[in-house]
Amino acid sequence: MINAFNTILVLAPHTDDGELGCGGTIAKLVEAGKDVYYAAFSTARQSLPSGFKDDTLKHEVKEATLKLGIPEKNLIIFDYEVRKLNYHRQDILEELVQIKRSIAPELIFMPSLNDIHQDHTTIATEALRAYKNNTILGYELIWNNLSFNTQCFIKLEERHIQQKADTLKLYVSQKNKVYTSEEFIF
Repeated sequence: MINAFNTILVLAPHTDDGELGCGGTIAKLVEAGKDVYYAAFSTARQSLPSGFKDDTLKHEVKEATLKLGIPEKNLIIFDYEVRKLNYHRQDILEELVQIKRSIAPELIFMPSLNDIHQDHTTIATEALRAYKNNTILGYELIWNNLSFNTQCFIKLEERHIQQKADTLKLYVSQKNKVYTSEEFIF
């Protein structure tokens, strides 16, 4: 199914959410020669562990998406405040519409509509509004979903999952989170 699409957009409320939710799929799409774009809406500088510079996650997402094969020109980073995206719903919607006009994505990956994190919910809802005439797939982060309504499975090879795990290692600032570990991924 996903091979029918050439221009793909991954929406990440925070810099690492796209890799966490669909990093293996991104690796598979890039490997297949697809044009993948990645939009992160918060660099979450307010929630960085002590000792890290404010722009740490901005640099980490650049490294991570490059490792997945996404060219830097296809990376879009916004700087909305973490846990407060809902205060900027209209601005985010307008950004999503602008992205739609500029790259014309055929397939959009966004957080699941069942995700209970407030920033993830905001991106999912506004993406649904902006891309309602496109094909949209929601990625599930199991620690944020109370229920699962999985309707699509994408077959990955072990190398795609390994690439996801290797990419998440580049988020040094997030290494204290169990869900970024290779053991959790596999």
